[in-house]
Amino acid sequence: MNGKPMIDVQRLLQRITDFAAIGATRAGGVNRQALSPEDRAARRLLVELAFARGFRVYQDDVANLFIRREGRDPSLAPVLIGSHLDSQPTGGRFDGALGTLSAFEVLETLQDAGAVTERAIEVVSWTNEEGSRFFPGCMGSMVFVGAGDLSNWRETRGADGARLGDELAATLSALPEAEVRPAGHSVSAFVEVHIEQGPVLEREEIPIGVVTGVQGTKWLEVSFVGEAAHAGTTPLEFRKDPMAAAAEAIVRLQEAIMPADPLARLTVGRMAVEPSSINVIPSRVTLTVDIRHPEEDALASIEARVEAECRSAAARHLSDVYIEKRFDMAPGKFDAAVVAAIENACEGLGVASMRMVSGAFHDALFLSRVAPTAMIFVPCRGGISHNEAEFVADENIEIGARILFETTIALAGDKASRGL
Repeated sequence: MNGKPMIDVQRLLQRITDFAAIGATRAGGVNRQALSPEDRAARRLLVELAFARGFRVYQDDVANLFIRREGRDPSLAPVLIGSHLDSQPTGGRFDGALGTLSAFEVLETLQDAGAVTERAIEVVSWTNEEGSRFFPGCMGSMVFVGAGDLSNWRETRGADGARLGDELAATLSALPEAEVRPAGHSVSAFVEVHIEQGPVLEREEIPIGVVTGVQGTKWLEVSFVGEAAHAGTTPLEFRKDPMAAAAEAIVRLQEAIMPADPLARLTVGRMAVEPSSINVIPSRVTLTVDIRHPEEDALASIEARVEAECRSAAARHLSDVYIEKRFDMAPGKFDAAVVAAIENACEGLGVASMRMVSGAFHDALFLSRVAPTAMIFVPCRGGISHNEAEFVADENIEIGARILFETTIALAGDKASRGL
Protein backbone atom coordinates (compact mmCIF):
# COMPACT_ATOMS: atom_id res chain seq x y z
CA MET A 1 0.00 0.00 0.00
CA ASN A 2 3.05 2.27 -0.59
CA GLY A 3 3.60 3.40 3.01
CA LYS A 4 -0.07 3.77 3.86
CA PRO A 5 -1.46 2.20 7.04
CA MET A 6 -1.78 -1.57 6.71
CA ILE A 7 -4.24 -3.80 8.50
CA ASP A 8 -2.63 -6.24 10.93
CA VAL A 9 -3.85 -9.56 9.60
CA GLN A 10 -2.38 -11.59 12.45
CA ARG A 11 -4.22 -9.44 14.95
CA LEU A 12 -7.45 -9.87 12.99
CA LEU A 13 -7.03 -13.64 12.79
CA GLN A 14 -6.43 -13.78 16.53
CA ARG A 15 -9.54 -11.71 17.17
CA ILE A 16 -11.57 -14.18 15.10
CA THR A 17 -10.13 -17.07 17.10
CA ASP A 18 -10.82 -15.34 20.42
CA PHE A 19 -14.45 -14.61 19.55
CA ALA A 20 -14.95 -18.14 18.18
CA ALA A 21 -14.16 -19.44 21.65
CA ILE A 22 -17.28 -17.71 23.00
CA GLY A 23 -20.07 -20.22 22.46
CA ALA A 24 -17.71 -22.70 20.79
CA THR A 25 -19.21 -26.05 19.78
CA ARG A 26 -17.42 -29.40 19.77
CA ALA A 27 -17.48 -29.51 15.98
CA GLY A 28 -15.59 -26.24 15.67
CA GLY A 29 -18.54 -23.93 15.16
CA VAL A 30 -20.33 -21.39 17.35
CA ASN A 31 -23.60 -21.34 19.26
CA ARG A 32 -23.95 -17.66 20.19
CA GLN A 33 -27.61 -16.87 19.71
CA ALA A 34 -28.95 -13.36 20.03
CA LEU A 35 -29.28 -11.85 23.52
CA SER A 36 -27.95 -15.02 25.15
CA PRO A 37 -25.21 -15.13 27.81
CA GLU A 38 -22.77 -16.05 25.04
CA ASP A 39 -23.86 -13.06 22.96
CA ARG A 40 -23.42 -10.82 26.00
CA ALA A 41 -19.92 -12.22 26.55
CA ALA A 42 -18.93 -11.44 22.96
CA ARG A 43 -20.29 -7.91 23.30
CA ARG A 44 -18.34 -7.50 26.55
CA LEU A 45 -15.09 -8.56 24.87
CA LEU A 46 -15.61 -6.15 21.97
CA VAL A 47 -16.31 -3.27 24.35
CA GLU A 48 -13.21 -4.01 26.41
CA LEU A 49 -11.10 -3.99 23.24
CA ALA A 50 -12.69 -0.69 22.21
CA PHE A 51 -12.06 1.04 25.54
CA ALA A 52 -8.47 -0.20 25.51
CA ARG A 53 -7.96 1.73 22.26
CA GLY A 54 -9.66 4.88 23.49
CA PHE A 55 -12.81 4.58 21.36
CA ARG A 56 -16.26 5.75 22.44
CA VAL A 57 -18.92 3.08 22.98
CA TYR A 58 -22.68 3.33 23.10
CA GLN A 59 -25.70 1.13 22.46
CA ASP A 60 -29.26 1.86 21.48
CA ASP A 61 -32.48 0.60 22.98
CA VAL A 62 -32.55 -2.55 20.81
CA ALA A 63 -28.94 -3.30 21.92
CA ASN A 64 -27.24 -2.44 18.65
CA LEU A 65 -23.65 -1.80 19.78
CA PHE A 66 -21.62 1.12 18.35
CA ILE A 67 -17.90 1.87 18.63
CA ARG A 68 -16.89 5.34 17.45
CA ARG A 69 -13.57 6.78 16.33
CA GLU A 70 -13.89 10.53 15.94
CA GLY A 71 -13.17 12.38 12.73
CA ARG A 72 -11.96 15.92 12.16
CA ASP A 73 -15.51 17.26 11.90
CA PRO A 74 -17.84 15.76 14.55
CA SER A 75 -20.84 17.48 12.95
CA LEU A 76 -20.66 15.21 9.89
CA ALA A 77 -22.66 11.98 9.82
CA PRO A 78 -20.33 9.02 10.40
CA VAL A 79 -19.39 6.22 8.05
CA LEU A 80 -20.83 3.03 9.52
CA ILE A 81 -19.14 -0.35 9.06
CA GLY A 82 -19.79 -3.71 10.70
CA SER A 83 -22.10 -6.70 10.81
CA HIS A 84 -23.29 -8.89 13.72
CA LEU A 85 -21.98 -11.25 16.41
CA ASP A 86 -24.97 -13.56 16.95
CA SER A 87 -25.01 -16.99 15.31
CA GLN A 88 -27.17 -19.93 14.40
CA PRO A 89 -27.41 -22.74 17.02
CA THR A 90 -24.81 -24.71 15.05
CA GLY A 91 -23.31 -21.82 13.15
CA GLY A 92 -19.84 -21.09 11.87
CA ARG A 93 -17.24 -18.74 13.31
CA PHE A 94 -17.22 -16.33 10.34
CA ASP A 95 -20.87 -15.50 9.58
CA GLY A 96 -21.32 -12.00 10.98
CA ALA A 97 -18.27 -12.01 13.23
CA LEU A 98 -15.91 -11.65 10.27
CA GLY A 99 -17.61 -8.41 9.22
CA THR A 100 -17.72 -6.98 12.74
CA LEU A 101 -14.09 -7.82 13.53
CA SER A 102 -12.81 -6.69 10.13
CA ALA A 103 -14.53 -3.37 10.79
CA PHE A 104 -12.91 -3.13 14.22
CA GLU A 105 -9.55 -3.84 12.60
CA VAL A 106 -10.12 -0.79 10.38
CA LEU A 107 -10.45 1.38 13.49
CA GLU A 108 -7.38 -0.17 15.09
CA THR A 109 -5.32 0.34 11.95
CA LEU A 110 -6.27 4.01 11.81
CA GLN A 111 -5.49 4.36 15.51
CA ASP A 112 -2.09 2.72 15.09
CA ALA A 113 -1.24 5.22 12.34
CA GLY A 114 -2.62 8.24 14.16
CA ALA A 115 -4.57 8.96 10.99
CA VAL A 116 -7.32 11.57 10.77
CA THR A 117 -10.49 11.16 8.71
CA GLU A 118 -12.93 13.93 7.93
CA ARG A 119 -15.88 11.94 9.21
CA ALA A 120 -16.13 9.79 12.28
CA ILE A 121 -16.14 6.06 11.63
CA GLU A 122 -18.40 3.82 13.68
CA VAL A 123 -18.30 0.05 13.97
CA VAL A 124 -21.67 -1.53 14.60
CA SER A 125 -22.69 -4.97 15.79
CA TRP A 126 -26.37 -5.35 14.93
CA THR A 127 -28.71 -7.20 17.28
CA ASN A 128 -30.32 -10.49 16.26
CA GLU A 129 -29.41 -10.64 12.59
CA GLU A 130 -29.88 -14.40 12.46
CA GLY A 131 -33.35 -14.67 13.98
CA SER A 132 -32.57 -18.19 15.21
CA ARG A 133 -33.64 -17.55 18.80
CA PHE A 134 -36.07 -14.64 18.35
CA PHE A 135 -38.12 -13.86 15.23
CA PRO A 136 -37.65 -11.81 13.10
CA GLY A 137 -34.05 -11.74 12.00
CA CYS A 138 -32.33 -8.40 11.30
CA MET A 139 -34.29 -7.06 14.25
CA GLY A 140 -31.68 -4.50 15.26
CA SER A 141 -31.25 -2.97 11.83
CA MET A 142 -35.01 -2.97 11.25
CA VAL A 143 -35.58 -0.96 14.43
CA PHE A 144 -32.66 1.34 13.55
CA VAL A 145 -34.21 2.36 10.22
CA GLY A 146 -37.82 2.43 11.45
CA ALA A 147 -38.87 -0.72 9.61
CA GLY A 148 -39.79 -2.51 12.83
CA ASP A 149 -41.36 -1.52 16.14
CA LEU A 150 -39.57 -2.89 19.19
CA SER A 151 -42.70 -2.53 21.34
CA ASN A 152 -44.40 -5.14 19.17
CA TRP A 153 -41.65 -7.68 19.85
CA ARG A 154 -40.97 -7.39 23.58
CA GLU A 155 -43.43 -10.17 24.43
CA THR A 156 -41.99 -12.49 21.77
CA ARG A 157 -40.89 -15.85 23.15
CA GLY A 158 -37.68 -17.35 21.89
CA ALA A 159 -37.06 -20.90 20.79
CA ASP A 160 -36.03 -21.61 24.40
CA GLY A 161 -39.12 -19.93 25.89
CA ALA A 162 -37.30 -16.79 27.01
CA ARG A 163 -39.11 -13.46 26.72
CA LEU A 164 -37.36 -11.05 24.37
CA GLY A 165 -37.99 -8.03 26.59
CA ASP A 166 -36.28 -9.72 29.54
CA GLU A 167 -33.26 -10.84 27.53
CA LEU A 168 -32.93 -7.44 25.91
CA ALA A 169 -32.94 -5.72 29.31
CA ALA A 170 -30.31 -8.15 30.61
CA THR A 171 -28.14 -7.51 27.58
CA LEU A 172 -28.32 -3.74 27.92
CA SER A 173 -27.61 -3.82 31.66
CA ALA A 174 -24.60 -6.11 31.11
CA LEU A 175 -22.75 -3.09 29.65
CA PRO A 176 -23.48 -0.31 32.17
CA GLU A 177 -20.51 1.73 30.93
CA ALA A 178 -22.09 2.04 27.46
CA GLU A 179 -24.56 4.92 27.15
CA VAL A 180 -28.00 3.89 25.87
CA ARG A 181 -29.45 6.09 23.12
CA PRO A 182 -32.67 5.93 21.09
CA ALA A 183 -32.38 3.80 17.96
CA GLY A 184 -31.59 5.54 14.70
CA HIS A 185 -29.14 8.30 13.78
CA SER A 186 -27.78 9.88 10.61
CA VAL A 187 -25.31 7.77 8.63
CA SER A 188 -23.32 8.98 5.62
CA ALA A 189 -22.74 5.45 4.28
CA PHE A 190 -22.80 1.82 5.43
CA VAL A 191 -20.50 -0.97 4.28
CA GLU A 192 -20.71 -4.58 5.46
CA VAL A 193 -18.18 -7.35 4.89
CA HIS A 194 -19.67 -10.84 4.87
CA ILE A 195 -18.91 -14.32 3.66
CA GLU A 196 -20.66 -15.08 0.40
CA GLN A 197 -22.59 -18.08 1.79
CA GLY A 198 -22.54 -19.50 -1.73
CA PRO A 199 -20.07 -21.15 -4.11
CA VAL A 200 -19.71 -18.57 -6.89
CA LEU A 201 -16.58 -16.66 -5.80
CA GLU A 202 -14.70 -19.85 -4.98
CA ARG A 203 -15.72 -21.45 -8.27
CA GLU A 204 -14.64 -18.39 -10.25
CA GLU A 205 -11.45 -17.99 -8.17
CA ILE A 206 -12.30 -14.33 -7.49
CA PRO A 207 -11.53 -13.03 -3.97
CA ILE A 208 -14.05 -10.18 -3.75
CA GLY A 209 -17.73 -9.96 -4.58
CA VAL A 210 -19.04 -6.41 -4.91
CA VAL A 211 -22.65 -6.75 -3.86
CA THR A 212 -25.03 -4.51 -5.80
CA GLY A 213 -28.24 -5.57 -4.08
CA VAL A 214 -30.23 -8.22 -2.25
CA GLN A 215 -32.91 -10.33 -3.84
CA GLY A 216 -36.47 -10.08 -2.59
CA THR A 217 -38.00 -12.83 -0.49
CA LYS A 218 -41.52 -14.10 0.11
CA TRP A 219 -42.48 -16.87 2.53
CA LEU A 220 -45.77 -18.62 1.90
CA GLU A 221 -47.51 -21.15 4.12
CA VAL A 222 -49.68 -23.51 2.09
CA SER A 223 -52.22 -25.84 3.70
CA PHE A 224 -53.86 -28.60 1.64
CA VAL A 225 -56.97 -29.90 3.39
CA GLY A 226 -58.65 -33.18 2.46
CA GLU A 227 -60.30 -35.98 4.39
CA ALA A 228 -58.72 -38.57 6.63
CA ALA A 229 -59.58 -42.11 5.56
CA HIS A 230 -58.33 -45.68 5.86
CA ALA A 231 -55.27 -46.29 3.70
CA GLY A 232 -56.29 -49.87 2.89
CA THR A 233 -59.98 -49.58 2.19
CA THR A 234 -60.39 -46.27 0.31
CA PRO A 235 -60.27 -46.51 -3.53
CA LEU A 236 -58.69 -43.73 -5.56
CA GLU A 237 -61.99 -42.21 -6.69
CA PHE A 238 -63.08 -41.76 -3.06
CA ARG A 239 -59.86 -40.17 -1.83
CA LYS A 240 -59.52 -36.51 -0.90
CA ASP A 241 -55.78 -36.70 -0.52
CA PRO A 242 -53.91 -33.51 0.46
CA MET A 243 -50.55 -35.29 0.41
CA ALA A 244 -50.98 -36.21 -3.24
CA ALA A 245 -51.92 -32.60 -3.97
CA ALA A 246 -48.89 -31.25 -2.09
CA ALA A 247 -46.51 -33.67 -3.79
CA GLU A 248 -47.85 -32.83 -7.24
CA ALA A 249 -47.59 -29.07 -6.60
CA ILE A 250 -44.01 -29.38 -5.35
CA VAL A 251 -42.90 -31.37 -8.38
CA ARG A 252 -44.53 -28.98 -10.83
CA LEU A 253 -42.98 -25.95 -9.15
CA GLN A 254 -39.51 -27.50 -8.97
CA GLU A 255 -39.71 -28.30 -12.67
CA ALA A 256 -41.05 -24.88 -13.66
CA ILE A 257 -39.44 -22.12 -11.61
CA MET A 258 -35.67 -22.46 -11.26
CA PRO A 259 -34.95 -24.25 -14.56
CA ALA A 260 -36.61 -21.37 -16.41
CA ASP A 261 -34.78 -18.55 -14.60
CA PRO A 262 -31.25 -18.89 -13.15
CA LEU A 263 -31.91 -15.95 -10.82
CA ALA A 264 -35.01 -17.53 -9.26
CA ARG A 265 -34.97 -19.53 -6.03
CA LEU A 266 -37.75 -21.78 -4.72
CA THR A 267 -37.49 -23.94 -1.61
CA VAL A 268 -40.00 -26.07 0.27
CA GLY A 269 -38.35 -26.16 3.67
CA ARG A 270 -40.94 -27.42 6.14
CA MET A 271 -43.86 -29.85 6.00
CA ALA A 272 -46.35 -30.99 8.64
CA VAL A 273 -48.80 -33.86 8.14
CA GLU A 274 -51.98 -34.56 10.11
CA PRO A 275 -52.78 -37.01 11.60
CA SER A 276 -49.35 -38.38 10.60
CA SER A 277 -50.19 -42.06 10.79
CA ILE A 278 -48.77 -44.68 8.45
CA ASN A 279 -52.14 -46.19 7.58
CA VAL A 280 -54.28 -43.05 7.36
CA ILE A 281 -54.74 -40.80 4.33
CA PRO A 282 -53.85 -37.37 5.74
CA SER A 283 -56.51 -34.79 6.49
CA ARG A 284 -54.11 -31.83 6.22
CA VAL A 285 -50.66 -31.17 4.82
CA THR A 286 -49.03 -27.82 5.56
CA LEU A 287 -45.80 -26.72 3.91
CA THR A 288 -43.70 -23.60 3.54
CA VAL A 289 -42.50 -22.12 0.26
CA ASP A 290 -39.54 -19.73 0.21
CA ILE A 291 -39.28 -17.81 -3.07
CA ARG A 292 -36.58 -15.26 -4.01
CA HIS A 293 -35.62 -13.09 -6.96
CA PRO A 294 -33.71 -9.80 -7.42
CA GLU A 295 -36.49 -8.32 -9.59
CA GLU A 296 -39.79 -7.37 -7.97
CA ASP A 297 -41.93 -8.15 -11.03
CA ALA A 298 -40.36 -11.58 -11.41
CA LEU A 299 -40.88 -12.29 -7.72
CA ALA A 300 -44.57 -11.42 -8.03
CA SER A 301 -44.84 -13.68 -11.07
CA ILE A 302 -43.30 -16.59 -9.16
CA GLU A 303 -45.71 -16.03 -6.28
CA ALA A 304 -48.65 -16.13 -8.70
CA ARG A 305 -47.31 -19.35 -10.26
CA VAL A 306 -46.99 -20.97 -6.82
CA GLU A 307 -50.59 -20.10 -5.98
CA ALA A 308 -51.89 -21.32 -9.35
CA GLU A 309 -50.07 -24.66 -9.19
CA CYS A 310 -51.21 -25.28 -5.61
CA ARG A 311 -54.85 -24.54 -6.41
CA SER A 312 -54.72 -26.67 -9.53
CA ALA A 313 -53.18 -29.64 -7.68
CA ALA A 314 -55.71 -29.33 -4.85
CA ALA A 315 -58.61 -29.40 -7.30
CA ARG A 316 -57.29 -32.52 -9.03
CA HIS A 317 -57.10 -34.35 -5.71
CA LEU A 318 -60.46 -33.16 -4.37
CA SER A 319 -58.83 -31.06 -1.64
CA ASP A 320 -59.07 -27.47 -0.51
CA VAL A 321 -56.04 -25.20 -0.27
CA TYR A 322 -55.31 -22.16 1.89
CA ILE A 323 -52.34 -19.89 1.18
CA GLU A 324 -51.04 -17.35 3.67
CA LYS A 325 -48.13 -14.96 3.14
CA ARG A 326 -45.85 -15.04 6.20
CA PHE A 327 -43.04 -12.74 5.04
CA ASP A 328 -42.70 -10.26 2.21
CA MET A 329 -39.48 -8.36 1.62
CA ALA A 330 -38.93 -6.40 -1.57
CA PRO A 331 -35.59 -6.61 -3.41
CA GLY A 332 -33.01 -4.03 -2.41
CA LYS A 333 -30.64 -2.14 -4.70
CA PHE A 334 -27.41 -0.78 -3.27
CA ASP A 335 -25.94 2.66 -3.87
CA ALA A 336 -23.93 3.10 -7.08
CA ALA A 337 -21.38 5.42 -5.46
CA VAL A 338 -20.59 3.01 -2.62
CA VAL A 339 -20.38 0.12 -5.10
CA ALA A 340 -17.95 2.23 -7.13
CA ALA A 341 -15.88 2.98 -4.00
CA ILE A 342 -15.47 -0.74 -3.37
CA GLU A 343 -14.53 -1.40 -6.98
CA ASN A 344 -12.04 1.48 -6.90
CA ALA A 345 -10.46 -0.04 -3.80
CA CYS A 346 -10.15 -3.38 -5.58
CA GLU A 347 -8.60 -1.73 -8.63
CA GLY A 348 -6.17 0.25 -6.51
CA LEU A 349 -4.94 -2.87 -4.75
CA GLY A 350 -4.93 -5.00 -7.89
CA VAL A 351 -7.60 -7.34 -6.50
CA ALA A 352 -9.98 -9.11 -8.86
CA SER A 353 -13.67 -8.60 -8.16
CA MET A 354 -17.07 -9.32 -9.63
CA ARG A 355 -20.48 -7.79 -9.14
CA MET A 356 -23.13 -10.01 -7.60
CA VAL A 357 -26.54 -9.98 -5.94
CA SER A 358 -26.90 -11.43 -2.46
CA GLY A 359 -29.18 -14.43 -2.23
CA ALA A 360 -29.52 -14.03 1.54
CA PHE A 361 -30.79 -10.91 3.24
CA HIS A 362 -28.53 -8.98 5.60
CA ASP A 363 -28.67 -5.92 7.83
CA ALA A 364 -27.29 -3.96 4.87
CA LEU A 365 -30.61 -4.45 3.08
CA PHE A 366 -32.41 -2.41 5.74
CA LEU A 367 -29.63 0.19 6.06
CA SER A 368 -29.95 0.84 2.33
CA ARG A 369 -33.34 2.41 3.06
CA VAL A 370 -31.76 5.30 4.99
CA ALA A 371 -28.14 5.56 3.81
CA PRO A 372 -25.94 4.80 0.78
CA THR A 373 -25.00 1.15 1.28
CA ALA A 374 -23.15 -1.75 -0.30
CA MET A 375 -21.55 -5.02 0.74
CA ILE A 376 -18.24 -6.82 0.25
CA PHE A 377 -18.35 -10.60 -0.07
CA VAL A 378 -15.41 -12.94 0.46
CA PRO A 379 -15.40 -16.63 -0.58
CA CYS A 380 -16.22 -19.40 1.85
CA ARG A 381 -15.13 -22.96 1.19
CA GLY A 382 -17.74 -24.93 -0.71
CA GLY A 383 -20.24 -22.13 -0.18
CA ILE A 384 -21.04 -23.69 3.20
CA SER A 385 -22.57 -21.42 5.84
CA HIS A 386 -24.95 -21.69 8.81
CA ASN A 387 -22.86 -24.76 9.50
CA GLU A 388 -20.04 -25.58 11.90
CA ALA A 389 -17.89 -26.51 8.89
CA GLU A 390 -17.95 -22.91 7.60
CA PHE A 391 -14.43 -21.85 6.59
CA VAL A 392 -12.72 -18.79 5.12
CA ALA A 393 -9.05 -18.89 4.09
CA ASP A 394 -6.68 -16.48 5.85
CA GLU A 395 -5.72 -14.78 2.59
CA ASN A 396 -9.37 -14.03 1.82
CA ILE A 397 -9.90 -12.63 5.31
CA GLU A 398 -6.94 -10.31 4.72
CA ILE A 399 -8.09 -9.21 1.28
CA GLY A 400 -11.60 -8.50 2.52
CA ALA A 401 -10.28 -6.39 5.40
CA ARG A 402 -7.92 -4.46 3.11
CA ILE A 403 -10.75 -3.66 0.70
CA LEU A 404 -12.96 -2.57 3.60
CA PHE A 405 -10.17 -0.33 4.91
CA GLU A 406 -9.60 1.38 1.57
CA THR A 407 -13.33 1.78 0.96
CA THR A 408 -13.93 3.21 4.43
CA ILE A 409 -11.24 5.87 4.28
CA ALA A 410 -12.42 6.88 0.81
CA LEU A 411 -15.94 7.37 2.19
CA ALA A 412 -14.76 9.03 5.41
CA GLY A 413 -12.82 11.90 3.85
CA ASP A 414 -10.07 13.21 1.60
CA LYS A 415 -7.19 10.72 1.86
CA ALA A 416 -4.59 13.06 0.33
CA SER A 417 -5.15 15.90 2.80
CA ARG A 418 -5.13 13.57 5.80
CA GLY A 419 -2.01 11.56 5.09
CA LEU A 420 -3.77 8.37 4.09
